[in-house]
Amino acid sequence: MKKEDLLRATHPTVQFDGLSLDVRNLDSQAAFWHAALGGGTLRPEGPGRARIDRIPRRPDAEILRLRQVPDLSPDGARVHLDLRLAGDQPDELIEAGATVVRKPGDDPWFVMADPEGNQFCAYPAVDERPPGIFELVVKCEVAHDLAKWWGTVLGGRIEQEGEAVLVVGAPEFPWDFMVFDPVPDPRPVRPHLHWHVTLRDETPAELLKHGARLISGPDGDEDGWLLADPEGNRFHARAAETAKPT
Repeated sequence: MKKEDLLRATHPTVQFDGLSLDVRNLDSQAAFWHAALGGGTLRPEGPGRARIDRIPRRPDAEILRLRQVPDLSPDGARVHLDLRLAGDQPDELIEAGATVVRKPGDDPWFVMADPEGNQFCAYPAVDERPPGIFELVVKCEVAHDLAKWWGTVLGGRIEQEGEAVLVVGAPEFPWDFMVFDPVPDPRPVRPHLHWHVTLRDETPAELLKHGARLISGPDGDEDGWLLADPEGNRFHARAAETAKPT
């Protein structure tokens, strides 16, 4: 792996605060991901919403929120998770409801889909590394620029691995890597899977100054802002004092 001597933000603008997945069927998707992530606490968060957290032997910031959206369109797998298996085969994921899209070949991992077709990758176990999520992958147009942007706001360093660019070591980021993978054909920018951040200030002014775009502000049902990064990837941001307790 080639390291680039680019940056580590001295004062990160945000702290990573878990993921959100838009779903059609809340009950079935919550049951699948609760099993796929290894258990933890599954609880409602209001009408059409649920949350999975406190997963045994996993980082505190490994949170998955699910939101029911009846009219979802295909998202092109712009954002997906990479999971490490407990063994060589994804039998437990299949039993929970996943399907195999592609078996290992030239690439040594399984491409899989959850019950609603959202794709993720499952890697056979390696050494003593624990099973579970180990990286968040974002398909993008200019990987270097977008990784540098997120490395700056999250406070991580940048590393190059082939054509992909990684953000590594960001405070409170729960996994090994946030991966930015360039693709020749831009994917839709409203993926089903997206992420949350907690601001270190009361408003997202610093993010906007840094190049984020405001989509919507707090309203009666939300306690934060919906923003987009420079390539249009949506993410949620809330001020620290409004973050819901875990």
